[in-house]
Amino acid sequence: MKKKQIHLKGITWNHSRGFTSVVATAQRFHELNPSIEITWEKRSLQAFADEPINELAKRYDLLVIDHPWAGFAAKTGTILPLNKYLPEDFLKGQEENSVGKSHESYSYDNDQWALAIDAATPVAAYRPDLFEKMNLNVPKTWEDLVNLSKKGMVAIPGIPQDTLMSFYMVCCTLGEDVCLNKEEVISEKVGLQALEILRELGKNISEESYHMNPIQVYEAMTLSDTYAYSPFAYGYSNYSKSGYARKLLKFCDMVSIKGNPLVTTLGGTGLAISSSCNHIKEAVDYARFVGDPETQKTLFFNNGGQPGHREAWLDTRVNYNSLDYFKDTLPALDRAFLRPRYHGHMYFQDNAGAPIREYMMKGGDSKNLLNKLNDLYKESLS
Repeated sequence: MKKKQIHLKGITWNHSRGFTSVVATAQRFHELNPSIEITWEKRSLQAFADEPINELAKRYDLLVIDHPWAGFAAKTGTILPLNKYLPEDFLKGQEENSVGKSHESYSYDNDQWALAIDAATPVAAYRPDLFEKMNLNVPKTWEDLVNLSKKGMVAIPGIPQDTLMSFYMVCCTLGEDVCLNKEEVISEKVGLQALEILRELGKNISEESYHMNPIQVYEAMTLSDTYAYSPFAYGYSNYSKSGYARKLLKFCDMVSIKGNPLVTTLGGTGLAISSSCNHIKEAVDYARFVGDPETQKTLFFNNGGQPGHREAWLDTRVNYNSLDYFKDTLPALDRAFLRPRYHGHMYFQDNAGAPIREYMMKGGDSKNLLNKLNDLYKESLS
């Protein structure tokens, strides 16, 4: 008797890293399980960060999500706690092979809300050909970075969301994590210092950069010869793979402030299952297939994915085919800061970046800005 056909729908984000990787895994999973068809749709990177997952979960069975939604998921039950459906030994393997805090980032209230199928944090990238042509050295310190930025060759992702992540980064590098108490985002001493450090760089950055997300930074670096260096943008290993871009980028660890290498804010994506899904077993089987280390370091990586499993990051073939992207940026991933995931943090994340961006571009009263951030933070907690 012919098996009943099952159709699952998934939503991911609009880049080869987010889309072709899951389409390839869905196709292969269908070939291995002919009765299960999985269709993936995509949305913009901004929509990926902004659109509430409760709306998406009404329309899709599988969701690729950003980990700050974990607290929201725990409170609303929008997606399934995967620890109730996946074998304990599989999840233990995922935890033990996490890249930095990637696996932990989808854990909240003692449940696992997604599988970390993709790992990322801001890292540095440069054009080796331009550095050689202009006899430049890769910056090692923040002072080196500021000096290079004066030549007009540095691009940063300057849209509000990324600017907020940069603020978190500098605070953490100065030795203090954000959102540790309910009164202030960060202590006044560290907060003011972080803003001044960002402004020191920000005044040398082109206006164009302040409208770019990380993908647009890398496209600008590879499509033209205007920018030779990006000091901290969420890494995309695609741009270090032959045939993907006009010019290859070399990714590496970042500059240091007062001897401490930058502590960036963890990103990456997780594969979640909607609580509205009518075919939970099949969706869980597919999630397990995508998260499997063999899939991660072969099929997923080969088709544009940036794996979330540590075995893939250490794999010789994976590194050979990406100019050692994974090996060279792994230290940055392992020290990356896990941003807050409480239920209201998305409100703060959506509103706090714009005033920091304005300050980086034009300067202003840093104390007033810090007060404004504290007000937004307290609103988000309520």
